[in-house]
Amino acid sequence: MLSVRLPGSFYLDCKNALTSFADSAPSVPRDAADRLIDRFGRAHRSLRISVIDRCNIRCFYCMPEHVDNFLPRADLLSFDEIVRVVGLLASAGVSKIRLTGGEPLLRPNLDALIARIAAVPGVDEIALTTNGILLPRFAESLKAAGLQRLNISLDTLDEATFQRISRRSGVDRVIAGIDHAIDLGFEQIRLNALAIRGLTETEIVPLVDFARRRNLTLRFIEYMPLDADRAWRDGDVLTGDTIRQRLESQYGPLLESGRDDPAQPAIDYRFADGSGRVGFINPVSKPFCNACDRLRLTADGGLRNCLFSDRNWDLRALLRSGASNADLINLITESVAAKEAGHLISRPGFQQPQRAMYQIGG
Repeated sequence: MLSVRLPGSFYLDCKNALTSFADSAPSVPRDAADRLIDRFGRAHRSLRISVIDRCNIRCFYCMPEHVDNFLPRADLLSFDEIVRVVGLLASAGVSKIRLTGGEPLLRPNLDALIARIAAVPGVDEIALTTNGILLPRFAESLKAAGLQRLNISLDTLDEATFQRISRRSGVDRVIAGIDHAIDLGFEQIRLNALAIRGLTETEIVPLVDFARRRNLTLRFIEYMPLDADRAWRDGDVLTGDTIRQRLESQYGPLLESGRDDPAQPAIDYRFADGSGRVGFINPVSKPFCNACDRLRLTADGGLRNCLFSDRNWDLRALLRSGASNADLINLITESVAAKEAGHLISRPGFQQPQRAMYQIGG
């Protein structure tokens, strides 16, 4: 097991505090939220869970075109294992759960997992990130199970550009999925668009018009070095500031609307005419690591304290060896304690993670 030494008594205080209530996690009061605080004072209240590494498209910024090493089913965390981890973290103050992949809708019986997570004391929000293609088939049962929020990837409205990015066809199916989700009345639906210089500049205004017509928030995300082909370059990044300038030349001044959550990665703006909102997630040009409250659980049971870290704390090994809740909490505590101040994208010392996005979870 890894051991991390920190200045002062932080590590021991945090470890002892978590261990003291770990085995009775469901009865821990909500004021236990300060237990998952790292050495930079960041409290962790959000968990992103990858339920599968498989996907039905092949976006170049996420995965290779041809994959022959997807995880075997036995290596994926079971629903029992996922719910156990969620329960422990919820007892320590994690209240927001986001399910990711790969494409999470490829995991069989996902609605059953959502229903079980929704029943965990302390879980206030369950969201899902998806490419939208399978939403017409599954959205109704997911909502009935307790899914509240959706983030749907939509990088383009043009089929040819969609195929260049995803190396598959189907933008019409993504749009159908979005419209079906709207009809079902989810609590919140956001659209996510990857911003890639030399490829998506012409998509900016059409995507904004699409979102405004549907009264959805669209967020542009800077292209990050998480591609399996390791082809990312600084010059490929279409920055949030560049997109904002282009939108203001089209629609007039954008009015900052503040953050619904201080830890949210996006800066959101309202259009001056009052119709719709647009957001910018700028991890490359304007990192927001100082407010990060997220932990990540990979599909094969690795806990990661940063999207760009290569360090992995193996919860699956403990879960399958008869470990106690206290043992699990000890490992979780070590991961939180080891979290760095931030990533170093575009700066000396940065190394791209060995795992690509689809192997970590978006």
